[in-house]
Amino acid sequence: MTPGLLILIAVLGIALLLFLVIRLRLQAFLALLIASYFVALLGGIPLNEIAQTIQEGMGNTLGFIAIVVGVGTMIGEMLRVSGGAEQLAQTLVRKFGDDKAPWALGLTGLIVAIPVFFDVGLIILIPLVYGLAQRTGRSLLYYAIPLAAGLAIGHSYIPPTPGPVAVASLLG
Repeated sequence: MTPGLLILIAVLGIALLLFLVIRLRLQAFLALLIASYFVALLGGIPLNEIAQTIQEGMGNTLGFIAIVVGVGTMIGEMLRVSGGAEQLAQTLVRKFGDDKAPWALGLTGLIVAIPVFFDVGLIILIPLVYGLAQRTGRSLLYYAIPLAAGLAIGHSYIPPTPGPVAVASLLG
């Protein structure tokens, strides 16, 4: 098979993946599996080897990190649904006071970033930033930057977040 044809197959696979997720609103992991089968079939992999090839490819790529990501996603959803992250932030703001609310948000971001991804933590906590900015009349950035800094530090340096876990697994 020529490189050009393989590139075309890859582009078609990506288009199928996007169609399944955006138009049909199929769950992303399931859509990824379907698109993988599609690309494997068009790529000439024998039908009886496709499942093992996909399993090995995903296993080698994701490894232990998939477990961390999966568990972190579940914890993030529990924090969102239960209101736990919002309650944590509001408690810290009450303890620190309005003048030190940026410090409270930074600490909240640091704590929340341990079990969840940066972007998930931001989505969970950003309503607090808007609420504080509206209540105090200060800029959104006054509150958003410390929150983002806390999330970034927690996500980048504290295991079991994916970054440190990936580095640890690479180092052995």
